Amino acid sequence: MAQVKVFYDEAGNTLTVWFGKPQDEYVCEETGDEVILMKDRAGRVIGFEKLNFSTAEPKRLQIAFEAITA
Repeated sequence: MAQVKVFYDEAGNTLTVWFGKPQDEYVCEETGDEVILMKDRAGRVIGFEKLNFSTAEPKRLQIAFEAITA
């Protein structure tokens, strides 16, 4: 089973989500919606970062995921 890593930087107001290995990051691409896509050498998205992300209660940040099989 794949592992998803989520990091919230309260000081920097960023939410970073990795569903690939962070060390495989080769290039980043900004989408224009304050979202940055992290890609590997093959161009596959392995994570994303949401800029200007904030929440009133960071200690209670809840994240839900749904797995879809192809």
